[in-house]
Amino acid sequence: MKRRTLLGTAAVLALACTYSAPALADPDSALAALQQTVLSKGPSGEDPSPAADVTLTDEELAKIKAMNATAAIVMHYGGNDWSRAQINGLQTQFAAMGVKVLAVTDAGFKPEKQVSDLETIMAQKPDIIVSIPTDPTATAAAYKAAADAGTKLVFMDNVPTGFEAGKDYVSVVSADNYGNGVASAHLMAKALNGEGDIGLVFHAADFFVTKQRYDAFKATIASDYPNIKIVAEQGIGGPDFSGDAEKAASAILTSNPTIKGIWAVWDVPAEGVISAARVAGRDDLVITTIDLGENVAISMAQGGFVKGLGAQRPYDAGVVEAKLAGYALLGKEAPAFVALSALPVTRDTLLDGWKAVYSTEATDNIKTSLGQ
Repeated sequence: MKRRTLLGTAAVLALACTYSAPALADPDSALAALQQTVLSKGPSGEDPSPAADVTLTDEELAKIKAMNATAAIVMHYGGNDWSRAQINGLQTQFAAMGVKVLAVTDAGFKPEKQVSDLETIMAQKPDIIVSIPTDPTATAAAYKAAADAGTKLVFMDNVPTGFEAGKDYVSVVSADNYGNGVASAHLMAKALNGEGDIGLVFHAADFFVTKQRYDAFKATIASDYPNIKIVAEQGIGGPDFSGDAEKAASAILTSNPTIKGIWAVWDVPAEGVISAARVAGRDDLVITTIDLGENVAISMAQGGFVKGLGAQRPYDAGVVEAKLAGYALLGKEAPAFVALSALPVTRDTLLDGWKAVYSTEATDNIKTSLGQ
């Protein structure tokens, strides 16, 4: 198959984001380039629109404030740093728009709980719901009922099955999950000096963005690093993602004693991989992942297992989602898919990365771990 450049062409990035690149002697150049583009397509193959293009004028903000609108935030899961940052960004921007947040719910990754949350919230007749579906099929009817009742829907990452942008929902906002998967592959290769056996702990669910990460990581390793071999894969379903990942990683390490690295699909499963590596006495194991949670940040800061990751920008995503809800209140045309570029983070860039992700300084625990 003909090899392509890192940034590729529109055809290369079409639909499934089939990313392919030549072998790169210097992963750093590839990581820098990722921050200048977006490799992901939307859930229906939409081209990404830049987050910076989603704006509200002072006049538009005044109109929204006069509406006394209400909103609800319906999460798939609330117990991680990513979710808390999304909610913070949403609440901050909604406050600036004069939109009252009626409720913030946590489905615990259970579709039936999220359906119940939606039904309970709809009794309060919110003007806006911002949400991330736990399961695009199992929750579709509940979201459709909300849309049919006139509530404006803005989604994070995932879209219910059969939904059409501009008709059933306003827009979907996401990080460049494909790009972050690519970043985590280059970071793994850099830490391993381009060679060795590795394993993968992936998300065994119908979840658009986690599949993008998995596909991107595998494609980049296969195309760019022929001396790195993926020799084992284990899927996890949750809701105990850390515990499930620890079991999966333990199985990988037991069956493949020569393995040098394990990739985890996001930071909470990565915490489970860290635990498995400690139990196995594998202090040399390299871990890369997606999402900058505090625990993986501390591991990086201490020079531990986690050598790098691709970070989302959840606070900024929450701000954009609230603004898109404002578009709907104004009847302003919104882009179908908005994406924020990938952000590779290593120990050397940890403090700047944390501020970019959360719009605040790193925690004292992280600073202490860095020796500050």
